[in-house]
Amino acid sequence: MPSIDISNYKTKKKASAQKPGQDGNRVLELLNRDISFGSKELSDKKKEYLYLELGSLLQAGINLKSSFELILADQKKPKDKIMFESIQKAVLSGTTFSNALRQSGKFSLYEVYSLQIGEETGKLTEVLQDLATFYKNKIKQRRKIVSSLTYPTIVMASSLGAVLFMLKFIVPMFGEVFQRFGGELPWITQKIIDISQSFEHNFSKFLVVVIAIGIALYTQRKTERYRKFSTLLLLRVPVAGELVKKIYLARFCNAMRLLISSKLPLLRAIILTREMIGFYPVEHSLKSIERDIMKGKTFYQSLEQFDIYPAKMIQLVKVGEETNQLDYFFGRISEQYIDEVEYRTGTLSSMMEPLIIIFLGLVVGVILVSMYLPLFQMSNSFQ
Repeated sequence: MPSIDISNYKTKKKASAQKPGQDGNRVLELLNRDISFGSKELSDKKKEYLYLELGSLLQAGINLKSSFELILADQKKPKDKIMFESIQKAVLSGTTFSNALRQSGKFSLYEVYSLQIGEETGKLTEVLQDLATFYKNKIKQRRKIVSSLTYPTIVMASSLGAVLFMLKFIVPMFGEVFQRFGGELPWITQKIIDISQSFEHNFSKFLVVVIAIGIALYTQRKTERYRKFSTLLLLRVPVAGELVKKIYLARFCNAMRLLISSKLPLLRAIILTREMIGFYPVEHSLKSIERDIMKGKTFYQSLEQFDIYPAKMIQLVKVGEETNQLDYFFGRISEQYIDEVEYRTGTLSSMMEPLIIIFLGLVVGVILVSMYLPLFQMSNSFQ
């Protein structure tokens, strides 16, 4: 094994981290952070960093102990430093790297078993690089979707805020003026005033109902009935449902590719994928598929029973199963879905922006016209 000067490596890395432009855009750095609320597992961004750094260092010929020293030197948060130190101590005491990750409680069984297979087959570096790529693609997908939906969401929120403000404050003022003058109001003006009065009288009740629904959904979010209903409802949403389906199918295929390429038995790969996928239709189908395979059914025949899996995907899985190249075909399917998700996300964003602006512009326009219409009638009557 070649000799590596770790001190020089640290110096070069530190110098490269201080290059202009890398720490200049604080806003972009903030938006790119992987935020998790109350999650026991390590964030996807930190996992990607760990696997990428560790895989690169091991490939460069640095042993596991020295690699962890370099990773620890980069940690700025005390919480992360303590966690990585505990993993390093476990490895130095004779525990395998995969078991050290399991003991930390911050990693999924999917990762633990992948790394265990890598250790047993002498392909730990390749598995680390595959895991880094997996989390990199996952983060990239999420950021692409967030960036595409951010602008439409801001436009919709601000426009709805403007409409609510008009209904709460502007319309009642016009209503009082119209009452003083008397006379019959145009139909559309009367309807807008009625909506405004109803909104004003029932606003507190509406707020209580919204909060109660939010609390109920939050407390029930992990129950099987809620997950089944919410995902089925989501899949029925035009365009967005198909997009969500492709995102999770891409993750499913990528996870299967990684586990099968690590020489894990098919049944075990299915069980581990089911535990980490986080999407009810796929999870539910994989439980049934496990039982079918144990009874001697082929993988592709088990997939055919569920509508969540497209016919083209099933045919490619069939070919992969017959030629013993499932990992290759799962990789191809995953790449196709990732490319399609990126294209559809951009298309969805470009479609939503003008539609939201037109719709909310019409709403605001109707309110303004309805308020000014009686004034025009009054001015005509005075002439």
